[in-house]
Amino acid sequence: MAAPGSPTPDRSDDLDRARDLDQSGVAAMFTQRLDEAFAALGCFNLAVFGKTGSGKSTLVNAIFGEQVAQTGVGQPVTKGLHYHRHPDGFLGLYDSEGFETGTSGDAILAGLRQLVAEHRTLPVDRQIHAAWYLVRWSDRRLEIPQESFITALDELGLPVIGILTQVPQRGGDIHPQIHPEAIEFADFIASRGLPLRPEGRMIPTNALADPFTGSEVFGLDHLLQATYQVVPEVATAALTAAQILDRERKRQAARRVIHQSVAVAAGVGATPIPFSDAALLVPTQVSMIARITAAYGLPAGRSKALATVASTVLTGGATMAGRYLVTSLIKFVPGGAIAGSAISGTVAATLTRAVGAAWMSVCEHAIDLEPGDRDAFLAGSGPRQLFTAAMKRSGTPDRR
Repeated sequence: MAAPGSPTPDRSDDLDRARDLDQSGVAAMFTQRLDEAFAALGCFNLAVFGKTGSGKSTLVNAIFGEQVAQTGVGQPVTKGLHYHRHPDGFLGLYDSEGFETGTSGDAILAGLRQLVAEHRTLPVDRQIHAAWYLVRWSDRRLEIPQESFITALDELGLPVIGILTQVPQRGGDIHPQIHPEAIEFADFIASRGLPLRPEGRMIPTNALADPFTGSEVFGLDHLLQATYQVVPEVATAALTAAQILDRERKRQAARRVIHQSVAVAAGVGATPIPFSDAALLVPTQVSMIARITAAYGLPAGRSKALATVASTVLTGGATMAGRYLVTSLIKFVPGGAIAGSAISGTVAATLTRAVGAAWMSVCEHAIDLEPGDRDAFLAGSGPRQLFTAAMKRSGTPDRR
């Protein structure tokens, strides 16, 4: 398996049949590369603990969307602990449903110790990477069994992030005015010297706005960044795909993919290739748009509908992919024309960068949509139309 975020190597068999690619061939290649791209992400595994009513599901949905809770396959892994896997495999959630202090907490810890011990022999992306411990601010007390549970999680080698939930607040993330009693409670917990990240303190949050009290959503970005700080590098690509808050991290991941693909395309054109052989660029571009799709965390099962779109935009309805690249994409190169009768490394790189930037526009639009609307968009003509519009709009591709 390729390392998360690394380029998927172009296979020699892809190059051998590149000249024969038609729309169905490109679609089949895209489907395969999309599966590979999601597999290369690995998996970010998070354990979530807290008393019943502390808001575990609400918080998880706010950070990762509702796919895990609604469509994830949950299975008991030990007493009181269930494992839910995102349908596309890049997020795993250990959920302590019905967790309380005392006897039930002891039973969960016993099973968790065995689970962690067994997973230490597995690849890193199969291990638990972080634990969230939730305390509802209105409880106004932290019981001794809760403190013991947090300490035990730390002793298992799990980085524990403490979260104060459902905190009343006004002013949003910019100028937050947090309920004074919540601040007092958080300071009390900090005084206990518990092994919490970051810096032994709780992160105050509110994952669901309350119009009646005027309390706004806040603290989620802080929680997400704290989670990034504790997870191993091997899990960051999966975390970036899974989370729905930090759009810039997704963009950065996509730009890295484009940069790597541009370098590959430039290598293909290092020895100038005839226009008729421009199809040799298609495997590189197919891999690129598949990896961009995965970086944005678009649902792979539904994104396979994009295979048809990918084949259309890369072949333009022609038998030869190269014909469309020349007749339809060349005009978007700065200057509008190319000297000579061959595609050079510079031209190949420019074309590939343009395709990548346009595909980012498709993904940006898709993740802004509600799940139902997103499904309809991915299955319809919207991606093709948006891609074409982005190509026409950006005479100079995004070089950031």
